[in-house]
Amino acid sequence: MERTFIAIKPDGVQRGLVGTVIQRFEAKGFTLVGLKLIQVSRDLAEAHYGEHREKPFFSGLVDFITSGPVVAMVWEGKGVVAAARKMIGSTNPLQSEPGTIRGDFGIDIGRNIIHGSDAVETAQREISLWFQDNELANWSPTLSSWIYE
Repeated sequence: MERTFIAIKPDGVQRGLVGTVIQRFEAKGFTLVGLKLIQVSRDLAEAHYGEHREKPFFSGLVDFITSGPVVAMVWEGKGVVAAARKMIGSTNPLQSEPGTIRGDFGIDIGRNIIHGSDAVETAQREISLWFQDNELANWSPTLSSWIYE
């Protein structure tokens, strides 16, 4: 099983989409192993978006993610990183397919509701930035046998 990092950004929290996003991941069959509501510090935001530091939009990313509460989550499951990216949709919500989170709820690229790790290695780095080991639960839902062969 692999893990991925998912964050509902301040716009998603403000719009009351937390439950909807969580429900989609649960309905898909993934297991929630970490969850917290956090006011993101500037240091955490800069570390999270570190690969964009030299890009012109870096400051705007940091300002936005620190502008309000964020729901940080870790989800576990077979192929969860790639599946989550498909569920989330394209960075630009207007290019996202209907049925994706961004396609259903977003309009503007700067207010695209959610972040998801783009690779297993990225997920590992992001999870370690946002969560301590003791904040993650190791458990198996009883319905796993109805999801996995």
